[in-house]
Amino acid sequence: MLKIGIIGLGYWGPNLLRNFCANDKCSVVIACDLLDKNLRKINKNYHNIKLTKDYREILKEGVELVCIATSPSTHFEIAKYFLKNGINVLIEKPMTTKVGDALALLELSYQKNLKIFIDHPFVFSPPVRKIKELMKNGRLGKVWYVDSERVNLGLLQNDVTVIWDLAPHDFSIFNYLFECLPVSVQVVASRHKHPYCEDLAHIVLKYDNKFIAHIDVSWLSPVKIRKMIIGGEKGMILYNDIDQVEPVKFYEKRIEIDVSKVSPFHPVYLTGDIWCPKVDKYEPLAKMVENVVNTLYGSEQPVVDGYEGLKVVKLLEACDKSVRNNGREVMVGEI
Repeated sequence: MLKIGIIGLGYWGPNLLRNFCANDKCSVVIACDLLDKNLRKINKNYHNIKLTKDYREILKEGVELVCIATSPSTHFEIAKYFLKNGINVLIEKPMTTKVGDALALLELSYQKNLKIFIDHPFVFSPPVRKIKELMKNGRLGKVWYVDSERVNLGLLQNDVTVIWDLAPHDFSIFNYLFECLPVSVQVVASRHKHPYCEDLAHIVLKYDNKFIAHIDVSWLSPVKIRKMIIGGEKGMILYNDIDQVEPVKFYEKRIEIDVSKVSPFHPVYLTGDIWCPKVDKYEPLAKMVENVVNTLYGSEQPVVDGYEGLKVVKLLEACDKSVRNNGREVMVGEI
């Protein structure tokens, strides 16, 4: 049975711990956090897990995988420590705060023949998997645009901007669906409640095959919205992550140009059915844990490895560069 260690028991770490504990092929043997209150919460429900404030203590437990759910600024040093000591790592998004650090971790994992997994949970989400299926089956046809809105009131962070907090979700979804990186990134962002971290941003991604994606991210919205529209030549998809009943809707709507008319431009608006495909019900984290564990046993390939994490960090750095240059378009290949 695989032995697992968890570092970071604040917001996300307990979710990782719960899902690894629920998998019968592994065992969480030790967990780490700097705060006593977080350690007490875990001890209340998991009496057999050793607790510590020093992540270096994890080495003594003979673990095969360490999950890192700490502040993004700490990801690189912690992951490097365990990779150097021969232990595979799972890193919460974002992988690192610099492209150079992500590359260094990948090189170290290659030298040590170890695995890096990145926690991009939406890649495992049933609605996103269903959208991928619809696209592969040709339902959308050529993609024209993507419009995404990911906003809420908070949670404000001290060490990352709203872009680094929320946009990794959209970037990882796009990378999974389209299997390519955008050519360029352009961002307009502002600060209102935080002196040095942007709390609202509008992001435009341009792709090589002539479609664009637009993302709104904000910590300043009065309501929580998690919606994405993918428009194509044959139809359109509405993905609402908050809708637990019908998260994916397919609209048989499109525009065609009638070239038989005398008029040089005669659009025809075609409206068909709206239907909701059946979407599986399971927790994305459970599916991610299953893939991680099976990969370490050698029966699967990783779905989200370190290279996928690097791609997202590249896009985040491109966003930062655009913000610093007053919204200038930044070529992703230059990052």
